[in-house]
Amino acid sequence: METDFQGFVTARSAALFRGALVLTGNRDAAEDLVQETLERACRKWRTIAAKDAPDAYVRRIMVNLANDRWRRFRRTVPQPGGPDRAAPCDEYGQVDSRDQLVRALQRLPMRMRTVVVLRYFHDLSDAEIAADLAISPSTVRSQLARGLEKLRSEVPALSRPSPRQPQGGIR
Repeated sequence: METDFQGFVTARSAALFRGALVLTGNRDAAEDLVQETLERACRKWRTIAAKDAPDAYVRRIMVNLANDRWRRFRRTVPQPGGPDRAAPCDEYGQVDSRDQLVRALQRLPMRMRTVVVLRYFHDLSDAEIAADLAISPSTVRSQLARGLEKLRSEVPALSRPSPRQPQGGIR
């Protein structure tokens, strides 16, 4: 466990940024979210460092801030049209698929999005997510199932198995 704040920031800021990016869908907003999260954590670091899981506490700060921002700005965010489809083997097409996924995540209700992000971007278990969000593990599972169902309906590529990558080498 990191007990000094600077060490915590060094060790966890990249993971916090990845989660913030998926929660916000925008690099600038993600940077602002991480900065505000770390600022609040810094102010209460002695209390946070004394906790059993400071990482979970800081993630909770970030999720709460993201929820507040989402509530405040949800009516002012423009809904962009879908991008043109590219060939599945095209590297730029893969970027488009990732963009579609992030946009679809943005359309999920905040709790559902948060559960999906914590599971697939932070690799947390049902119990860890439930503890972070103060909900039951069964609520985590139902939110996760509904979220994945909505994502699969909005991004059909998620329903198909991923294409096999060609294996290099000599036969």
